[in-house]
Amino acid sequence: MNKVIKTALPQDSLLRHRIKRSDFVDCYSVQSNLSPRQAAEIVTDFPDWARLLVKIRNAVVSKFGLSSDGPEASDKVGFFPVETETEQELIAGFNDMHLDFRVSVISQNGRVFLSTWVHPHNIGGKIYLKTILPFHVLIVRNALARVQLLESTINI
Repeated sequence: MNKVIKTALPQDSLLRHRIKRSDFVDCYSVQSNLSPRQAAEIVTDFPDWARLLVKIRNAVVSKFGLSSDGPEASDKVGFFPVETETEQELIAGFNDMHLDFRVSVISQNGRVFLSTWVHPHNIGGKIYLKTILPFHVLIVRNALARVQLLESTINI
């Protein structure tokens, strides 16, 4: 089984037009033939340890008026509203008072790419991003490992 690798954001990603100089962007990928929707459903179905981290995050940020479950939407993956969906890419996320956040799941050439874009609005957004970054990397790597592992159980 191939490993999760850190990689560049694919050139044709719809996230590219959002990226500004001070933004955070990362991208990881794994070998998989799942569709963006199938992979996104796995990615956002957090394991128990990650759900615990999200609960802790929600308890802390609620004191600052930040969103804990995202805005209402008719189409969501996990608690992220789906913004755009094509055959190759699904983008989900939302804007909050401290930062704008999107995840992109791309299925291309036998790989699934998971990219995160964050645009902090203020010092609070920058502090928040620095604080969660180590956990973010663990969650993303675990999510893509689960995509690869669970692909065999999904009828594609």
